[in-house]
Amino acid sequence: MTLKFARFGATGAEEPVVVVDDADGRAQYFSLLPLTHDIDSDFLSRDFVGVTQAALDAGELPRVVPSGRVGAPLARPANLVGIGLNYAAHAAESGLEPPSSPVVFLKPSNSVAGPYDEFPGLPGAGKLDWEVELGLVIGRHAHLLSDEQEAQAAIVGYVLANDLSERELQLGGAGGQWTKGKSLPGSTPLGPWLVPATDSDGGHFDVSSLPLSTRVNGVECQRSTTADMVFRAAHLVHHVSQFMALEPGDVIITGTPEGVAMSGRFEYLKSGDVVEIEAPGLGAQRIVCA
Repeated sequence: MTLKFARFGATGAEEPVVVVDDADGRAQYFSLLPLTHDIDSDFLSRDFVGVTQAALDAGELPRVVPSGRVGAPLARPANLVGIGLNYAAHAAESGLEPPSSPVVFLKPSNSVAGPYDEFPGLPGAGKLDWEVELGLVIGRHAHLLSDEQEAQAAIVGYVLANDLSERELQLGGAGGQWTKGKSLPGSTPLGPWLVPATDSDGGHFDVSSLPLSTRVNGVECQRSTTADMVFRAAHLVHHVSQFMALEPGDVIITGTPEGVAMSGRFEYLKSGDVVEIEAPGLGAQRIVCA
């Protein structure tokens, strides 16, 4: 059985739930409060899938009807790591060659938002851009990992992510730096849910060729699959672990395919624009720009 983990409620007061699809494909929601106060580092470092499945089987989790805001599907991560230029076609539209080693940057954890939250942007910003991405959720201490097999074992789940970016701050002029353009509050919507890397039946969620897509105001801008990634998920976790210690609950967003506004084929985002991203199994987001 594939369980999905989500959080509902006002910012800073989200409550954790597990989502189970019934025989007719309808989502059923069960509170995780008997097991944990949040989907956080402590919960993710345990056998959270097995513990949750056992509680479901024993009837220990009360059924709930979530209402209101959908939050990011895990508590604010201690570390939010970005990967740049990880799709060859995106590198090409940026006027660059694919990197020979992963391009790594850090994003503030307070840039994390819910999948339907309004994106406040930045007053006066003229180059706001979208980036649909696969997010990797870390479930154990990971430092100086020996190989990609060990790195894969450190990934306990996956989320859909949007790395909303202000390109003028990122790239413009002598002061342009990636972190400046990728640190805006609300610029990293995650969710709507977290899918475990391994489900309760021992099956694995396959991200080797996961489709990713983006629509802006109903117009498709991005459509690709993770098969086009330059560096795959396990490689990225292993690489990052060589120079920083990853902890349970940390998230690595793995880069975006071609089709961003920076390519010159689309207009940058403005107030009122609607950005929708999607990946099968990971759900969909809908962000409105303030």
